[in-house]
Amino acid sequence: MRFPLFVDAVSRRSGLPPELAAAVARAVLQTVVERMTGNPTADPTGYLPDELSGVPGTGSSPADFLHRVGQRAGVDEQTAGVGAAAVFATLRETVTVGEFREMVARLPAAADGSIDPIPGPGEARP
Repeated sequence: MRFPLFVDAVSRRSGLPPELAAAVARAVLQTVVERMTGNPTADPTGYLPDELSGVPGTGSSPADFLHRVGQRAGVDEQTAGVGAAAVFATLRETVTVGEFREMVARLPAAADGSIDPIPGPGEARP
């Protein structure tokens, strides 16, 4: 799947207009690559636009994820959360189980050992 088709799927899932879905998708994928351990220059998803590859890793905390996505995409955290959920749901359907597990395994763990980059309902956010 090419990036425009990926964005269309994210737009449908999130209800965001295609232009906003593209901005959020780019921000989510860039933030995921930044957070990955190991070789952060390799795009595990195959959907990261060329201009976003090769970004050095930052190792930021999982709680910082939506804040970073929101800043990058120029949206509030609620929109970032809706878009990020749509990006991850789309990734789960478009990459193999092994590729998705590899991507998640390369994300840094939180203090409690979790690796979910998006806090669930009722979980603390910064």
